[in-house]
Amino acid sequence: MTLTSEASVLPHTNPVFRALRLVFGILGTVALAWIPLRNIDVAEFSTSNYFSYFTVLSNVLGVIVLLVGAIADPQSLRWQLVRGAGTLYLVITGIIYAVLLANIDVTLNDKWINDVMHRYLPLVILLDWVINPPRMRITDRQSLSWLAFPAVYGVYTLIRGPFVDWYPYPFIDPRTQGYLQMSIGLVVLALAMVLMSLAVNAAGRLAQRWRYGGTERRTAAEEIATGESEEMA
Repeated sequence: MTLTSEASVLPHTNPVFRALRLVFGILGTVALAWIPLRNIDVAEFSTSNYFSYFTVLSNVLGVIVLLVGAIADPQSLRWQLVRGAGTLYLVITGIIYAVLLANIDVTLNDKWINDVMHRYLPLVILLDWVINPPRMRITDRQSLSWLAFPAVYGVYTLIRGPFVDWYPYPFIDPRTQGYLQMSIGLVVLALAMVLMSLAVNAAGRLAQRWRYGGTERRTAAEEIATGESEEMA
């Protein structure tokens, strides 16, 4: 039996939770679109800068995860990895905002938009991950692959910054603190993200045991690696 056929027979999420995903997915879509639409005729507003915020990008993926989960509710391992990535990025957004950015202007001047992007959606998607955890096992190695996007984002920001003379966040702005201090701060932040990635995956595993009675579907790759793969009709 293939992973695809296994996923096709897994039960879908309770309709109540799928409806909640739809509601919050729509709310997130409105919040994301509100600022660029409102400033469409404002010369000072930069769409490219707006979509260069990690907050915005993480919310875009989070909204996609919620809407796809509401409408199609895929159960494949590939989709659960996407869900995990979306959950992690919004968890990163919520924690970094609370710790480093709560009293700093990040252009989200509308309180309701700020709350939706930095507080509500991170909490909602984390709760969805815990209440409706993946039924297939996600290894720590797979969860660490979620950090590829934050790494690419950091490189993009540091390359783009000097050309446009703009950086989205003070902790990744070498103009105010110098490259040495910034680099030390980013290393600490990277280590924190590693812990967050492992924690999100661990939360999913614990929730999986709680929800599904300790049963855990292993991936074909893991079975082959341990020599336990069996031929199935």
